[in-house]
Formats: sequence, structure tokens, C-alpha cells
Amino acid sequence: MKITLAETAGFCFGVKRAVDMVYELCEQGQNVCTLGPIIHNAQLVADLEQKGVRVVEDVSQVKYGEILVIRSHGVPESVMNEAATLEVKTVDATCPFVAKIHKIVKEASENGRIVLIAGDAKHKEVIGIIGHSLGPVYVFEDENSLLELLEKEPKLKTETVSVVAQTTFNEKIWSKCEKILKKYCTNASIFGTICNATSMRQSEAHQLSLKNDAMVVIGGQHSSNTKKLYDVCKVNCEKTFLIETANELKAEFFDGAKNIGVVAGASTPAAIIKEAIKTMTEILNPVEEQAEVAEVVQKSFEEMTDEEAFEASLDSLNSDKKVKGVVVQVTPSEILVDYNRGLTGYVSADEYSYDRNVDLTKEVKVGDELNLIIMRTDDMEGTAMLSKRRYDAIAGWDKVVEAKETNEVLTGTVSEVVKGGVVVLTNGIRVFIPASQATLSRNDSLEELKGQEVNFRIIEIGRRRRVIGSIRSILREQRKEEMAKFWEEINVGDKFTGTVKSLTGYGAFVDLGGVDGMIHITELSWQRIKNPSEVVLVGDTVEVFVKAVDKEKRKISLGYKKDDENPWTIFQNNYNVDDVVKATIVSMTTYGAFARIIPGIDGLIHISQIADKHVAKPQDELTVGQEVEAKIIAVDLDKKRVSLSIRALIEPEVKEEAPESAENEVVATASEEEVVVADSVAEEIAE
Repeated sequence: MKITLAETAGFCFGVKRAVDMVYELCEQGQNVCTLGPIIHNAQLVADLEQKGVRVVEDVSQVKYGEILVIRSHGVPESVMNEAATLEVKTVDATCPFVAKIHKIVKEASENGRIVLIAGDAKHKEVIGIIGHSLGPVYVFEDENSLLELLEKEPKLKTETVSVVAQTTFNEKIWSKCEKILKKYCTNASIFGTICNATSMRQSEAHQLSLKNDAMVVIGGQHSSNTKKLYDVCKVNCEKTFLIETANELKAEFFDGAKNIGVVAGASTPAAIIKEAIKTMTEILNPVEEQAEVAEVVQKSFEEMTDEEAFEASLDSLNSDKKVKGVVVQVTPSEILVDYNRGLTGYVSADEYSYDRNVDLTKEVKVGDELNLIIMRTDDMEGTAMLSKRRYDAIAGWDKVVEAKETNEVLTGTVSEVVKGGVVVLTNGIRVFIPASQATLSRNDSLEELKGQEVNFRIIEIGRRRRVIGSIRSILREQRKEEMAKFWEEINVGDKFTGTVKSLTGYGAFVDLGGVDGMIHITELSWQRIKNPSEVVLVGDTVEVFVKAVDKEKRKISLGYKKDDENPWTIFQNNYNVDDVVKATIVSMTTYGAFARIIPGIDGLIHISQIADKHVAKPQDELTVGQEVEAKIIAVDLDKKRVSLSIRALIEPEVKEEAPESAENEVVATASEEEVVVADSVAEEIAE
């Protein structure tokens, strides 16, 4: 009996990309929620739920501080707009192939074309596609519904239309629909948007279902592409069964079947496929040929063929083979020992340590006592081959087994970077750390770990003493402790050096070392700016300080602009009342003109202070952009107001012919006038 697994079984590119994004955010310690289940697989969604990932059905359900992940199906444009309005931080995991359809539909509708979509009108992907059209949209699910649509809407035959297909649409049905469209719609632009992975899966499912007596389709009950695989197989093979997990497999599925084919939807994790294959082999035992799910961990261990004999021999070692030897001579490649059995013992570098770069002359010296295992003896030559690393492995193995049971943290040295991960030596045991468990972030370099001492846990012990560990679990705990300490110790006024992580219309998010803080746009510059990018860019290193912190909601508001750059500080240090300044007219009002003294400081020249004559309106004497000389006649630092006068430079400061009382009256009147003017325009200046 033979089991054949489809080569294309498991995650497609878009689904894997979306799932990886969510796990990556979790590993970063972010609070994550997804708009609907990230994929149609209950087991994976449950795993994410254990990691704190929430599923929400609406943008309004997103809590403060959470990151909303848009799943691979995509969403209507209105959803993204709503998220921006509510200032919800989003990560768009829309499949690039779906995003391409969004672009086609939007551009077509902008050009006045009618949009036709081949797909399920109730499917989230189709709903998202519809949400990117600015004009009329029609959906058809097969060739019959297309013909009905063309009969009901005859205008579609003559008007300009653009036709796309849901990425998981059935290839054969699409082919039939294409022929109808080309026959009846004279002005149709037809786009082949079925995902290549979908086409390959359906094609392979078709071929397998023709050759096998029974077909097993693995995937979520609500997965569109999985249901289509089932439909494809069912046409050719009556014994076609759709399951979500191995628990649903039954022996009667395979009665009378000699050859069994297995396919899986694009949202089915490899672990579920592997478990199903394993269960099938047990049900059908004995099995002459079995499908194998190639895993990185298995491949990596298979490369360690030189260790197979050792792994098999550990169980058979007895106390007679354990000896103590005294070092009598050391060379860079070999140790000569005396172990009281009348033979000369040799320990090669390979049998001393797993470290291929070990220098024996630095490790041991004459007179050292070593615990050893007798590997082989030659009575004729009077020699024996001994091993220290194998002796250490016996004690080390018990330590590893105990550590697995107690969840103890072990320490070891990364000796190699191999395919799919790294090898750590601990107590004479080689522990494989998969790449996904070796670093805090999947983008971190494995090469940088080589030679480093690391802490890790044992997460699995397999057959033939194959041990798998995780460094990441320790790093995540450390990160969690660091974050707890960070939030406990952070206070207003604390200074940080951070990296600009992202920009929005209202400010910049800065990574302070695993925690994000936000610089509001008003805190980026003393001058008014329209976009944060005028001051900082993503990737910039910035010096910031904490303006406000909400430890309960874990929200940090940051300050960036410096006090010594405050234009009012500069003005106060360099200008005084009665100073004459050069200023540029920047705007006009009915009651006067505003002139820029320095960037960020505009003074008001009241209409009564523009000239030594009556002025009907400021535009009669001044123009925007004109440079003028004016005298500072009043400064109110509390209210941030400066009053200027051109007339003061034209009129004599003292009129000798005027009586003293009249002069005082004029001065008093001018002072009162300035106060009235300042108060009347305070709100406008603030604006």
C-alpha cells in the first residue's frame, strides 16, 4: 500500500507571510490582534490565542496599544481609512497577489470601467476586492451565474468592463467563464488573477485523484481553497475525505484502497500534515511505502551521520568500559594516557571534545586525570583507543533528560552553524537548536552565535537520542523581565537614545529598546510643520525625553525639540523693548500686519502703527514678503505676544511744542490701544 503526499501541500506564500508576521510581532512582545482569524485553521489560531493574540471583527474593537494585523485575504479600503482615523496601528499582511487585484480594480473603476469578479460574494477576499472599486461591481460564481448576469445586465456586453478572479477560484470553471466573456463582452479586459499556488495545488490534486483509490484533503472546514481541492478530487475519486486534524481519520476510509493520495490547503500547518500521515501509516500498517514530510530538524540531524554509531552505542556501554587515565603526554592532536590495564591509551582530539577546533595542549597537561570510555583495544600492538567525550555524554545525557522534565535552563557553547539552525554542546551532548528557536528575531544572524555561550531549554528528545533545544524561550523571558523593569523604572524626564521606527501623519514612533514611544508632530519642531518627515526619517537615531507616561496603558509620550532652540528663548536673549529690528511681512488682517522677526516669532504691527498718517487698510502700505524696519514697543512673554511699530521710527519720540500733559495722554492712549489690540487678536495669534 502506498501513500503519496502532494508536493505543494501546506502553507502558500501569502499565508506563510501573514502567519510569520503575527509570530514575529508576538516574539517582539507586542500586543497583537487580527481582523478575523489570521488563517482558516483552528489549531494554529488556538496556538496564537495562547500567545495573547486576539481575534476582532471590527476596527473599533482594537484596544489601546494593540497592533492590528490585516490578514492575507485583504480588506476594503474603507477599513484601512477607519483604522487611520481611529489612530490604530496596523500591519498589512494582505497577500501580494490579492493586493494586485485591489490595484487592478481601483484603477479600472477610476477610469469608468465596470468591474466583474469571479468568486464567492460572501468570501472575505471578494468583499475586500469589492471595497476597492469606486463604481459598479458584479460577482459571479460559475459559468451559469455569469450567463444569467449577462442576460440580466445586457449593458455589460457593450460597455467597458474589467474582469478579475478570486485568487482561489477553480481553474476549470474560470477557463469556461473566460470563453463566455470573450464571446459576449466585446470591451472586456480579462485579468488572470488566480494565484499560481492555487493553480498548482488544484492541478496536482486533479492528477493524484486520477491515480489513487482514496484521497485525503487536509485543511480548515471554512477554507475556500481547501474546499475547492476537495471538489477537484471528488470528481475523480469517490473516496475523497476532508479532515482538519488526524483525529478525524477512520480505518473505513481506506477499505479496499491500495493507493492513497494526500493534499492539503494553503492554510494547513506542516505539523498537522505530518501528524495525519503518521496516523494513516499506523492505520494502514504495514505500509510498504510511506510519504515523508521533510523537516528542517530531521534533515539537520541526518547530516550528523558520524554520530549514529555513538548514539546507538551509549545504551550498550557497561562499567567495564569506564576507566580513569592519567595524562603522560600531550600533542595538539592526541593525548597519551596510562590507565593501568597494561595497554597504552590514546585519546584523539575528536574523541576528547565535539569542538573541532580544540587545542589539546591548552586543554590538559601531564598528570591530569581523565574519565574515559574504552572504544577499541589492540592486544597485538598493546594499544587502546579511548574517548572522553563519550564518557561525558553518559553523564550529560542524564542531565539533559532531567532538564527536559524539570524545564531547567542549561548552558552550552554554540559549536556549529548547520543547515536549519545551530548545534550547542552541553555536558558532552550535542543539542540542535532550530533557526526558529535560536534567536529572538527570525532575521537575526545565526553566524554571530558561533562560539558564544548561551542559555537554553530542552524542548524535545527524539529517537536515537536526538535533542532539540530553544534559546528563544530564554531570551523571551529575559525580554519580559526587562520590559517589566523598564515600565517600573521609567519616569517623566528620563532621556533615551532611540531609533525612529515608523511615521504617521500625527507623529513619529520611536523604538526605545523593545518599547515604542511617540513624538507628537507638535513636539518635533518649534516651527509649524505639515509632516514628521520634515524633521526625522525612519531609521534615524534620535535623542528624546519622556514628557508623559501611562504605565497602566503602557503609553509613552516623548519630547524631541530642545529648550535652547525655543524661538521665544532666543528672542528673550537677543531682543528687548525699544530695539529696532528688520522683519518680513508674512500676513495681513483688517487690523494690521504680522511681521516675522525670527523663525517662530511674528510681531503685530497694528494698523495705527504702520504709518504717520491714517491708513484705511494694511495692504495700502505693505505687501507680503516686504522687509521693513520696526521698533519693538511691547513684549508679553507670558502670552507670547510682540507688538511692533513702524510709525515710531517715523515720528519724533518727543514733540517739544506739545504740552507735557498732552504727551502723556498720547503715550497712555497708545499703550491702552496696544493692550486692546493684543487682547482682541490673542486667539488668532494662537491659531
